[in-house]
Amino acid sequence: MKGFSAVTTLNRTAMSDSQIAIIDYGMGNLFNVQCACASVGLQSVVTADKKVIQASRGMILPGVGAFGDAMNNLKKLDLVGVIKDHVAEGKPFFGICLGIQLLLSESEEFGTHKGLDIIKGRVVRFRNRDESGRLIKVPQVGWNQIRLEDGHLASQEDGFILRNIPNGEYMYFVHSYYAVPEDQSVALTMTDYEGTEYCSSLLKGAIFATQFHPEKSGVEGLKIYQNWAQVILASEEQVNK
Repeated sequence: MKGFSAVTTLNRTAMSDSQIAIIDYGMGNLFNVQCACASVGLQSVVTADKKVIQASRGMILPGVGAFGDAMNNLKKLDLVGVIKDHVAEGKPFFGICLGIQLLLSESEEFGTHKGLDIIKGRVVRFRNRDESGRLIKVPQVGWNQIRLEDGHLASQEDGFILRNIPNGEYMYFVHSYYAVPEDQSVALTMTDYEGTEYCSSLLKGAIFATQFHPEKSGVEGLKIYQNWAQVILASEEQVNK
């Protein structure tokens, strides 16, 4: 599957046979993510079992905490190759919070740490002061707007994952670091925090990831899970052809 295909109606019966792997590497609020999946008819399993992950139709990589610790945990569990294989096969991937950062090449959090290098780029920290010298509160905690990038506004396929969500909608963020992809075209939405404009979600083929927490973002956030569920169904239909 090369990208996100629009499906107008979610078939919950079909979805019940599609197991989604929520990756458990000890650094995520997995219960909320699983509840969000259930609310839109996605059957999911929280797992670090490679065989279960390999058999899944879609993968969610959530996460909170330090980048280096997360990568160490993924390596100890031997999950780096499984994640890369899933992406290489074109299966739907959904990264959340730390999950978007881990996709990139490296992070500067507590030293330099190599990431999954699926998306070329770096993870950097918000500055502590603005240009006038005023202190900036870091981490960013709370609600902020996401704005669809111009390059994606004209594309119905690219914008599908945010279908029925108003441009400029507020989502819930908790983070001190943010992703800076080398290829700006993969940035699906941008967000401004204290004068820093940064990538708050990205889209590349079947890879979708958010810096914000859709499962903590109320009704509008759950729409993202609903739209992603339709992506899974479209992927299932393509496999069964």
